[in-house]
Amino acid sequence: MRNYIIKRLLLIPVTLLGILLINFAIIQMAPGGPVEHVLAQYRGMNTDAKSQLTSSVQMNSSTSRYQGAQGVPEELVKELEKQFGFDKPVHERFWKMIKDYARFDFGRSYYQDKTVWQLIVERMPVSVSLGLWSTLIIYLIAIPLGIKKAVKDGSKFDVWSSVAVVIGSAIPVFLFAVFLIVFFAGGTYFHLFPLRGLTSDNWESLSWLGKITDYFWHITLPVTAMVIGGFASLTMLTKNSFLEELSKPYVLTARAKGLSENRILYGHVFRNAMLIVIAGFPSLLIKMLFTGSLLIEVIFSLNGLGLLGYEAITTRDYPVIFGTLYIFALLGLVLKLVSDITYSLVDPRINFSKV
Repeated sequence: MRNYIIKRLLLIPVTLLGILLINFAIIQMAPGGPVEHVLAQYRGMNTDAKSQLTSSVQMNSSTSRYQGAQGVPEELVKELEKQFGFDKPVHERFWKMIKDYARFDFGRSYYQDKTVWQLIVERMPVSVSLGLWSTLIIYLIAIPLGIKKAVKDGSKFDVWSSVAVVIGSAIPVFLFAVFLIVFFAGGTYFHLFPLRGLTSDNWESLSWLGKITDYFWHITLPVTAMVIGGFASLTMLTKNSFLEELSKPYVLTARAKGLSENRILYGHVFRNAMLIVIAGFPSLLIKMLFTGSLLIEVIFSLNGLGLLGYEAITTRDYPVIFGTLYIFALLGLVLKLVSDITYSLVDPRINFSKV
């Protein structure tokens, strides 16, 4: 197992390099960019602002490789290229990015007067709060529910709970979020929970108990929306996994020996059936941390990493795009390794030494 862990750790930098290379190439071919974004803003300014910006620059109508650069001073375009680092060849920019990222230096945001690290550190607590609480509650609901559905397969409980699971998987998460806002956040009916943010404006002046209460008060609706939209697949996965194990010969042998159903279920079946559930933990956590929380962060005005990445893409803020991508990919690779290690801890029969 030690050799497997070392091998996987050595593969992480290679995998990150491949991910960055592919996305860097896609970004270079994608239309638009930070220079075009600034040029569009420039062309949209009023006449007075333009005259102030170009008072010391002679207007030039020469052609430019940037769309929308016509009528823009050539010196301004060159200055923007230098500012954003586009005055250098592509391979030099990529090599510099790799060297900087090896030191976890992600540079500065193009449009915010902060480093990418500062933005990530500021936004990380929001995404981590949403992701961890949602994942924890999903597992606490889905695993017991899935086990009970497997034990009572075909019963009325199984049928009606399946209806609820199907509804939960069919309705998008953002619709649940809107429903909760309309009914419980002052939208139309009740005003029991706040609509925006993760804490109140007077959070700093609250006692430690008041801060805890205020935090859970704000996070209740976002986490509820994510849990409702995310527990369905894990519930059915748990049920099917347990049903498969319950039909195997070793279960029949254990029953023939007179073992109780609880002893069979939790002493023998549980360990084997939970392997596939454990395997899905990294992907679920990554989904809850980043992908799944994007719309929730937008709807509830929560400044998390998902919203940060979305804003960076719309404004072509490349340092933030690649910085968040790097962090997401690194976390995903580490969590996948943790999942494999957990496999071995749950079932010692699994051996990764030959992989």
